[in-house]
Amino acid sequence: MPPPRKPRLDPSIFNLPVEKMKTGYYSDKYFVRARDLLLKDKHRPCVTMQVFGKAHAYLGGSDEAIAILKLCSERWEELQVSALYDGDEIAPWETVLLIEGPYDAFANLETLYLGVLARRTKVGTNTHRVVEAAKPKQVMFFPARHDHWLVQTGDGYAAHIAGAIGVSTDAQASWWGSEGIGTVPHALIAAYRGDTVLASQKFAEHMPDSMRLITLVDFENDCVGTSLKVARALGQRLYGVRIDTSETLVDRSVIPQMGTFKPTGVNPRLVWNVREALDREGFKHVKIVVSGGFNVEKIRQFEEQEVPVDMYGVGSSLFQGRFDFTADVVRVEGKPCGKVGRAYRPNPRLERVE
Repeated sequence: MPPPRKPRLDPSIFNLPVEKMKTGYYSDKYFVRARDLLLKDKHRPCVTMQVFGKAHAYLGGSDEAIAILKLCSERWEELQVSALYDGDEIAPWETVLLIEGPYDAFANLETLYLGVLARRTKVGTNTHRVVEAAKPKQVMFFPARHDHWLVQTGDGYAAHIAGAIGVSTDAQASWWGSEGIGTVPHALIAAYRGDTVLASQKFAEHMPDSMRLITLVDFENDCVGTSLKVARALGQRLYGVRIDTSETLVDRSVIPQMGTFKPTGVNPRLVWNVREALDREGFKHVKIVVSGGFNVEKIRQFEEQEVPVDMYGVGSSLFQGRFDFTADVVRVEGKPCGKVGRAYRPNPRLERVE
């Protein structure tokens, strides 16, 4: 057998609540009762559990699912587990995880490994799609505020595997040893009485020179004017400006140009206005980051129109959709035994987990 293509994450990195998981605290109750019944009856059939999804996707949560099996099953040495890798492209009905061993040893873990596969695959697939739509432009992963903080670590890793160049929190970046990135936020600008230039200058004064300085420039709904003021004040220290105009507003620079396009929010004309203004004054080095309502479709529209965006910040759209997984016993003691419609489907791409 060839060596694994890449190292899997060490189970310890997931910081799992192992004892609670073992007891079934996070599991559907019928799986816990099934495990308890088998133990009481001293019935230990060796089963083959097959896991698959029903949609074309990019797999996430594989290493996390394996960690759950390694740390929370009764005896890991009793199990034989084969799996695909995080980031693998998968087809509908393709087997992504195969577990063989006494059913009581892992019956109570089905809810857990299916849940992490579903969650991380959703985030990874959505991120992969926006990364593909934006190429060769960069995508920053900004959805932390749209969900519970506990999901950040695994979501950030799923986005990283999918190709996002940056995440917004340290938790999201922790599994590969990085840290969060960000811009001068609206709240900091407000703290300096709405003075974007002053807030940006204070950032430059107190933050390391190695930290990219990207400033939000829509606080006064005048992205062109604010971008120029910040660029004049900071010069080469300014890495980029971020346009985040509300979907209900029309930027000041766009008002005279209205009539043939949707003028609200972050639209192509607004980006062109900022780019042209910066270039006229010699600030060609300043990057333009856009955010606010961006998804695959909007990014594709911008790219087809060759809008001069350097980076896309994408948020809530990365949590949309469903990528559910199903687990079925398909063999017992090596012989076919599964509900109608569920048969063993070997997958040569699976690799044995040690």
